[in-house]
Amino acid sequence: MIEVHLYGKLRRFTDNQDPSRDSIITAPVRDGDSIESIVQRIGIPPEELGNNIFLNGKYSALKRKVSDGDRLGIFPDDMQLLYKWYFHKAS
Repeated sequence: MIEVHLYGKLRRFTDNQDPSRDSIITAPVRDGDSIESIVQRIGIPPEELGNNIFLNGKYSALKRKVSDGDRLGIFPDDMQLLYKWYFHKAS
């Protein structure tokens, strides 16, 4: 399983939309899964994704492979951070 933490307007894809609590989804990990395939499985439209996606705390590209036990953090397009200007994405 992968733990997916959703922020901002993406919280609506979880059962918990209370801003004072974490909005987390757990999803099964299949062979060859990437961040992109997990996002598609959850049902998040690509146009709502921002550039700020973190896998196990590392700024990451959508094509990066995921593993069982990973932790994924996803921020929406309207919550941009400065990471894209200062850090390289792990692929």
